[in-house]
Amino acid sequence: MLPFKSLLTVDKTAATPVFVQLADQLQQLIRSGTLTAGQRLPGTRQLAQLLGLHRQTLVAAYDELLAQGWLESRSGSGTFITSHALDTRPQPLADSLALPSVRHQPGYSFEPRSFLARPVLTNPGGLRLDDGFPDIRLAPMDELSRAYRSYFRWGNPQQHFGYGDTKGHPLLREQLARHLNETRGLHTTPDNVLITRGSIMGLHLASQLLLRPADVVATGLTSWAGATMNFLNTGATVLPVSLDQHGLNTDQLADLCDRQQRLGRPIRMVYVTPHHHYPTTVTLRADRRVRLLQLAGQYGFVILEDDYDYDFHYLSRPILPLASADQRGMVVYVGSLTKSVAPAFRVGYVVAPTAVITELAQLRRIIDRQGDQMLEFAIGQLIKTGVLKRHFRKALRTYEGRRDYFCQLLSTALPEAIQFTRPDGGLAVWATFDPAIDMASLAERARQTGLSIANGLFHNPPGQRLNGTRLGFASSTEAELEQAVALLKQAVDNR
Repeated sequence: MLPFKSLLTVDKTAATPVFVQLADQLQQLIRSGTLTAGQRLPGTRQLAQLLGLHRQTLVAAYDELLAQGWLESRSGSGTFITSHALDTRPQPLADSLALPSVRHQPGYSFEPRSFLARPVLTNPGGLRLDDGFPDIRLAPMDELSRAYRSYFRWGNPQQHFGYGDTKGHPLLREQLARHLNETRGLHTTPDNVLITRGSIMGLHLASQLLLRPADVVATGLTSWAGATMNFLNTGATVLPVSLDQHGLNTDQLADLCDRQQRLGRPIRMVYVTPHHHYPTTVTLRADRRVRLLQLAGQYGFVILEDDYDYDFHYLSRPILPLASADQRGMVVYVGSLTKSVAPAFRVGYVVAPTAVITELAQLRRIIDRQGDQMLEFAIGQLIKTGVLKRHFRKALRTYEGRRDYFCQLLSTALPEAIQFTRPDGGLAVWATFDPAIDMASLAERARQTGLSIANGLFHNPPGQRLNGTRLGFASSTEAELEQAVALLKQAVDNR
C-alpha cells in the first residue's frame, strides 16, 4: 500500500473543508501518476483510521471524486481510479498548437467583417469634447434609486422576479406610449411599443426583420456608422443621398427611387435621423418630411426613423417626428432614453404597427430573452410620477445654455480654424476644420494636453475628406468648456 499517511495531509484550521483538501490531494496524485488507472483505493474506514479522521470525512472526499469522474465504485469490490484517468495527463503540444498562437487565432477559419471595425465610443475621463453625451451629473439618480427599491415591494414576487414579457415591462410600455403621444404627436398604444437595450438593438432587430441580402437602403451621405453596420450585416447595399443645411435631399432621393425601380432593385428602406441628423446635427425641414412620407407611399419603402435626441430641441416649437404624420404605417420609429438619462441605462424602444412589434419581439427572443425588468420598471415609475419630464425640462435649459456658451467660445477662440453652425438641438456641434489641419494629428496633440476629442475620420464617406468632427458640449460645465476650448486652441496653434 502507498504511504497515504505521508501523501495526504490536512489542515483543520484552514478555511477549506477537510474533505475538499483530501479530494484535491487525491486528484493531484492521480494527475501526477502516483495513483494509476484501475488502482484500488483503501476503504473509507481503513483510510480514516490511518489518517486519524472521521469516516464520513473520507466518504465525502470519495463522493466528491466520484462525482467528478476521477473514481469509480465497483459493487462488492471497492473504489478504484477510473480506467481513463491516464488520459488526463498533460501531453506535449505540437509547435503549430502552442498556447501563445491559440490565444490569438482559432484552429478554424472565419471571415472577418471589415465594416464592423469601428472605434467604440466611451466616456473618457478628464476634459472632453465628446460625441454628444449627456451630463450624468444631472440625472435623477436619487429618484431612480427609490424607484428601484420600490420594485422589491411591488406585485407578486413569483411573477416579479421571473421571466417577463419579451416586449418589455408593461408599466414602461404603457407610460412610454402615453409620453410619446403627449410630447411627439404619436397615436400609439402599448402594443405598438417594444422596449430594447438602447436604440442600437432596435436598429439591429428592424434590420434583421425587414432587410434581405441584396436589398437597397438609402442613407445620408454621411450617417451614423452604427446603423450602416447593421444594414451591411444583412447583406444589403447602402446607397448615399446628399445632405445640406436642411437635411436629406428628397429630390435626389426621388431620382434614386426612380432609377432603382427601373433597374429592378427598388429602395427597400430609407434611414433618417430628423432630430438632429447624425453627425452634422441639421434638422430635416418640414416640407422634406412631407415629401419623404409621400415617396414612401409611392415606392413602398420603409422609413427607419432614428429619433435619438428629440428631447433636446432648443427651438420653442420642435418639428414633430415623421411617425406622427404617418397614415400608412410606413415608419418604424426608434428612440432611446440613454441620451436623456445616462448611457449606462440601456433603455430604448421601437414604435411600429402591432404586427411588426410582435415579429420583432419573437426575433428578439433568440438574442435576448427579455430586458432589464427592474430598470424598465424604475424608468416607467419616473415617467409616471413626472420625474423624467421635470428632468428633461431642467436638462434642456442647462444644455441650451451650454450650447450658447460653447458656440461663443469657439467663435472667439478659433474663428479662422473652425466653421460651424449653431445647432437647433442635440448635444454636440458639428465642426469642420481648416483643410490645412490634419484631424488625426490634432486629436493626438489635444490628447497630450489632457483634452479628449474624436478625430472624425470615421465620418468621412468613401473617397472624401470632410475634415470635421462632433464636439460635444452637454457633458461639461461652462468652466470645463472654457478649459477644453483653451486646450483645443493650443492644439490647433501648435500644429
